[in-house]
Amino acid sequence: MLQAVLLDRDGTLVVDVPYNGDPARVEPMPGAAAALGRLRAAGLSLAVVSNQSGIARGYVSEDEVAAVNRRVEELLGPLGPWMVCPHGPQDGCACRKPRPGLVLDAAAALGVAPRDCAVVGDIGADVEAARAAGSRPVLVPPR
Repeated sequence: MLQAVLLDRDGTLVVDVPYNGDPARVEPMPGAAAALGRLRAAGLSLAVVSNQSGIARGYVSEDEVAAVNRRVEELLGPLGPWMVCPHGPQDGCACRKPRPGLVLDAAAALGVAPRDCAVVGDIGADVEAARAAGSRPVLVPPR
């Protein structure tokens, strides 16, 4: 039974601005606020699962990413726990999508089984991470 929805940030909740460290550049995706309202009204738990390799690459700091994340919540409301992978593609971590680490961590933080989570994202890595964790993938079309 679906209990939680885990959401990608860039290109899913907000317009993708590569390596964004500026909260002023955060713009919700069309329809995101309404969709989140429906999820909340249905009583589903929410969390965010986001690769942020700009940290590893030195393009943005963890504090800048956190400030952008706070702005996302100012615009779209509370989104539950944030699971952020700060590693680069070559780091071999378990958390970076398409690996399942972020999804598994978010499910654990919410106290739900991964099989009871849907993972919503805009790219194949989101779908692959969901499948690797045993969750349901939902691919949203690009803007």
